[in-house]
Amino acid sequence: MNRFNALIVFIFSIVFTGCQFSENIYIKEDGSGRMEFSFDGTQLMQMAGEEMSKGQEEAIDSTFSFKELFEAKRDSISKLSEEEQLKLKRLEPFNMHMVMNPETSEMKFDMYTDFKEVSELQDMFKAMNSFGGMNGKSGDQANKKPNPFSSLGTDGSTTLNYNYDGKKFKRTAKIVDKEAYKQVTDSLGEMAVMFGSSMYKLNYHFPKPIKSVSNEKAMFSADRKSFTVEFGFMEYISNPEALNLEVVLEN
Repeated sequence: MNRFNALIVFIFSIVFTGCQFSENIYIKEDGSGRMEFSFDGTQLMQMAGEEMSKGQEEAIDSTFSFKELFEAKRDSISKLSEEEQLKLKRLEPFNMHMVMNPETSEMKFDMYTDFKEVSELQDMFKAMNSFGGMNGKSGDQANKKPNPFSSLGTDGSTTLNYNYDGKKFKRTAKIVDKEAYKQVTDSLGEMAVMFGSSMYKLNYHFPKPIKSVSNEKAMFSADRKSFTVEFGFMEYISNPEALNLEVVLEN
């Protein structure tokens, strides 16, 4: 189990150093559905070669729940501050499916959770950034890399909300403290270069055909019940409001 925990921490560290990201939402007729956050690190694994797969000789295809993982780590988590424990609690509703194959250089992870209504959806960046609490406060702060996800909500400088009433869907990010947000993004330094080729995709699926999407980059499926918007990851980090959108469904 200790090796597995170490692998999970490793996963979140590499997610923060260059992957392709997808935010996937599937909405049913009654307004319930599933949200998935996918990250594909295959390109990173191919670039890193043997260094990335060192110590990981066997292929992994595994699914687990964070609630069960935290239950196994409850003694360690109980030693964290109340604030850190609350941060980790954000991850409890999520499950993760991970695939790592050193032979084919495949490395993909999907975090997902079901919801009863769209307003329950939380900022996935906040949830993932909370995983750092698993390491406690004993790590070498000087060696920790800046985390670009921290600029999207955990410091209180931004908010991200989702709304759906059966006719319209809205995704609304907002910078509430511009000075604090600028300080975080400015601190990324060389990390901005590392993420230069990464993309962030929205893949949204609805129970009825879509009449319109406010983002002109939207690419529709053949039945117009879903669409994709692709954006440069660092562009999104620099301006999270750029991916705000309103979706109007047909009656």
